[in-house]
Amino acid sequence: MTKTDERYDVVMVGGGAAGLSAALVLGRSRRRTLVVDAGAPRNAPAAHMHGVLSRDGVSPAEYLEAGRRELAAYGVEWRAGRVTGAAPDGRDGFTVSLADGAAVRARRLVVTTGLVDELPGIDGVAERWGRDVLHCPYCHGWEVRDRAFGVIAHPRMPAHQALMVSHWSTDVTLFLHTAGELSAHDAALLDAAGVEVVAGQVAALVTEDDRLTGVRLADGRTVPRSVVFVGADRLAPRDGVLRQLGAALRETPFGEFVTVDETGRTSVPGVWAAGNVTGPQEQVVNAVSRGYRAGAAINGELRFADLEDAVAGRPCG
Repeated sequence: MTKTDERYDVVMVGGGAAGLSAALVLGRSRRRTLVVDAGAPRNAPAAHMHGVLSRDGVSPAEYLEAGRRELAAYGVEWRAGRVTGAAPDGRDGFTVSLADGAAVRARRLVVTTGLVDELPGIDGVAERWGRDVLHCPYCHGWEVRDRAFGVIAHPRMPAHQALMVSHWSTDVTLFLHTAGELSAHDAALLDAAGVEVVAGQVAALVTEDDRLTGVRLADGRTVPRSVVFVGADRLAPRDGVLRQLGAALRETPFGEFVTVDETGRTSVPGVWAAGNVTGPQEQVVNAVSRGYRAGAAINGELRFADLEDAVAGRPCG
């Protein structure tokens, strides 16, 4: 490894909305901060993001680029790359290893590496993800309102997504796929919402002229649809660094996620986490808020640690 002499107050592992927000607070707090970004945000397939006040409709790439420009004004450093590991350095800090063989030191870490949507293995789903295959009505519902929706049922909550998106269109078909039989209560709710239910496994999505036109079932039937909503088979947080450091995890209906307090502090002293690595519902606006909280908490902790060291006659930082 090289460059172990580089020392930062804070290293941001991940440069999405949460990471850039935390880095902005820390840069404005005169903290030497490094953002290491692998360049694989969860929302990259989407052409536009929505629900962020004053930035509604901006592309995810444009949003992140604007954030990086803002950080530069406060001396925050940004480095393209991937963090492969982190370990305590024995001096109230961490050694952070990068994929290119370099290593840096940090007094505090913020992990904002997000998650990966592991999609159903249905032909066409991954190819059209973020275009006319969607998962969040709050992100995309307005743009596709009143069109012919299809929803591929998730085994854990087969009716939930169809019931939600029926608020944005009155033409909704729920494909049970591998979900099995509905409960009587779910069936009644779907009926009240006017959702048609189609049994049988989904084989593929049908496209024509680069647009979604239908859902093909394993028995050969094709149901015309212009939008399909589908949830991931599994939400996989990019939490390798957190697990390596021994951070406590919690079980959720969507799998294991790191345990954090209201500021993003993990169970590992000196380590914070924010954004989708902490849970699946941290959309851009939420990630920005969580990053802000983490940055402010870290600056406060460092400030008082340095003051305590000064009172005790110990070297600061």
